[in-house]
Amino acid sequence: MSIGKGVRGWLRSLIGRRSEPLDANRPDLVVVVSSFDDAEACSTALERAAEATPVWQAEDEAVLRHHLALPADRVDRAAELAGQDGYVVAGTGDGNVPAAAVAGASVILQRVQVLDALHCAQEKSRMASLAQRLGGTALGWDALQPQDSAG
Repeated sequence: MSIGKGVRGWLRSLIGRRSEPLDANRPDLVVVVSSFDDAEACSTALERAAEATPVWQAEDEAVLRHHLALPADRVDRAAELAGQDGYVVAGTGDGNVPAAAVAGASVILQRVQVLDALHCAQEKSRMASLAQRLGGTALGWDALQPQDSAG
């Protein structure tokens, strides 16, 4: 199965499917990987996602979202600091975030990038540090990609 995914990725790049960056507001985006367990390695989550449905496409861009619980008066500062690395506030609250874990405001910061285990781990650590400095906590992360109807 991984050979087929590699061939699809090669064909996509050959025909120029990546000519435009992924639009984070596309209506066909679905969660393809998530981890709300701080002890889970990004590599483990990505390996799981490669075998699940919908399948995470490693060679394609994804919308990486970090879910943070922050004091309400620190949300603007978090957006400012994360914005230096290309993140934007995608919303507040999320049905996937346990209400008991949220103290203050639940914030989602997102950016578009190609997702791999190393960069995912770096961003996870960066967001945990940001949340802690602002008196909050990183709840977890997820990533979205367009639903691949070609399968």
